[in-house]
Amino acid sequence: MSPRPAILSHPALAAVLLAAACAAQAARPSTPATPLPLPPPPVTPADQPLQRQTGMVVIEREHGQKIIVRSLEPDSLVGGDRYEFGQLDADGDGFVERGEVGAVDRYLLRAFDQLDANRDGRLDRDELTGWIL
Repeated sequence: MSPRPAILSHPALAAVLLAAACAAQAARPSTPATPLPLPPPPVTPADQPLQRQTGMVVIEREHGQKIIVRSLEPDSLVGGDRYEFGQLDADGDGFVERGEVGAVDRYLLRAFDQLDANRDGRLDRDELTGWIL
């Protein structure tokens, strides 16, 4: 007759497996925890570049809740360009003529007559508000 293999009971088997797992964990080199970078803070209106407010509506809701909707002057031109007055006023006379605009921005050239409030054929700083920085 051959000898019978030893049968471990469930608690004994669990103890053997736990001991093996602990030994394997102890044999593995430990690595220190590495911190992850924090997510960027949420953007608030105070973090945005200064822009001129062009309108505001307050909507009253129940329980005294208010929703404020503000419209701001765009922070860039169509096409993503911003100009300083000096860039547009090539001859430095304090006004921007149609020829000076045509060399720099075709969108501004199209709007030239609408922006020329006093119809003198040239634009001053006040007439260019919103188109220049």
